[in-house]
Amino acid sequence: MLKFVKNHMESITGIEIYPMISLLIFFVFFVVLFYWVITAKKDYIKTVSNIPLDNQNDTEI
Repeated sequence: MLKFVKNHMESITGIEIYPMISLLIFFVFFVVLFYWVITAKKDYIKTVSNIPLDNQNDTEI
């Protein structure tokens, strides 16, 4: 089965660019995410981390 897929993919011209594009998107996403985490304000992180523990917004059924 894998040989069939591999041979079929090798016959498509220009397909070798797609793994490179996928890797680039993956890398850029995590670099931007890392930058956002490093530059996030500590007050914002503390506020967001306490949201699940905040019981004031809960409604009882």
